[in-house]
Amino acid sequence: MKTYLFTGFPGFLCNELVKELLSTRTDIGEMIFLVLPSMKDKALHDLEKYKKFYPNINYSVVVGDITNSYQQWGDLKNKKDIQFVFHLAAIYDLAVKEKIAYSVNVNGTKNILEWLKTLPSLERFVYFSTAYVAGEREGIIYEHELNKEQTFKNHYEKTKYLAEVAVKDSMSEIPQTIIRPGIVIGHSETGETAKFDGPYMILNCFHSLRYLPFIPYLGKGDAELNVVPVDYVIKATAHLAHAESGLNKTFHLTHPQPILIKEAYELLLYQTLKKRPKGTLPLSMAKACLSIPLLRKWLRVEKESLDYFTCKTSFDCSETQKALSDTNIKCRTFKTTVTTMVDYYIENEHDKSKHIVIN
Repeated sequence: MKTYLFTGFPGFLCNELVKELLSTRTDIGEMIFLVLPSMKDKALHDLEKYKKFYPNINYSVVVGDITNSYQQWGDLKNKKDIQFVFHLAAIYDLAVKEKIAYSVNVNGTKNILEWLKTLPSLERFVYFSTAYVAGEREGIIYEHELNKEQTFKNHYEKTKYLAEVAVKDSMSEIPQTIIRPGIVIGHSETGETAKFDGPYMILNCFHSLRYLPFIPYLGKGDAELNVVPVDYVIKATAHLAHAESGLNKTFHLTHPQPILIKEAYELLLYQTLKKRPKGTLPLSMAKACLSIPLLRKWLRVEKESLDYFTCKTSFDCSETQKALSDTNIKCRTFKTTVTTMVDYYIENEHDKSKHIVIN
């Protein structure tokens, strides 16, 4: 039986991954969760439901901070018989300050890598990166590419890039699979999500402007919006983490048929308010408006999110599709998931815990 370790628990992505692995794998004997002190109580609470449905597995929570040396991770430093490690802990906020992003995303990942080198039984390290390590590159981005001397739109992108560089540099010592999701939205069937970030900020904006006689487009909208449902990301990750075809490979868990921002904007507006966009607000004017703290807090939109309206990047996912070709894991189109996405948002719009803090 195998031992699995997770960082990023009890976050939404990690919780979904744990559920998927428990329901599909028969070789799990133990699950260990490295959690922040502030997350210990929630982690223990979430584990109770797994103990109820999967009582034959040993579960343990180790309190530790990845920004510190692994020598400070409680009893984990003495635990050597671990076969699979999933590293999801990161700062995902587009507006994050550089110092915080570097500490968690870069130094935290480097600390994980140093610890992994002490595990003699390690079979696979699964690192959650992002497709947006491509930064401000445009055109087709291939899965094998990383360092193209690109610049970045924000500290999130840059620090995830630097972290992935460190992971790839360790490939000769650490068996690994790198996962690069696109923009992750809620479950394709239920709409469930933990946070209303990314494209949900468009819904925040629509909600704030719902009494206007019309709502304009934002810019030309001719860039791709590469959104993927969380269940696709999780199912694909669980498969690739164990497949021989996934060893020492990088995978774009992006949509093979992405939608243009303009088309997604139309679908979201109609599904939310039963309106069609009229006119166009230049992005430069929208950014100027969101430079005003009071206005962006009212709209609940981060100014940094507008940078993705103009970046004409297309993510090739041929290797991913090839690796998944012998499975029934498919990515549903945005058109078939927009209803559940918006319905879940409307139902939970007043849940403050789901909205990120806009500064």
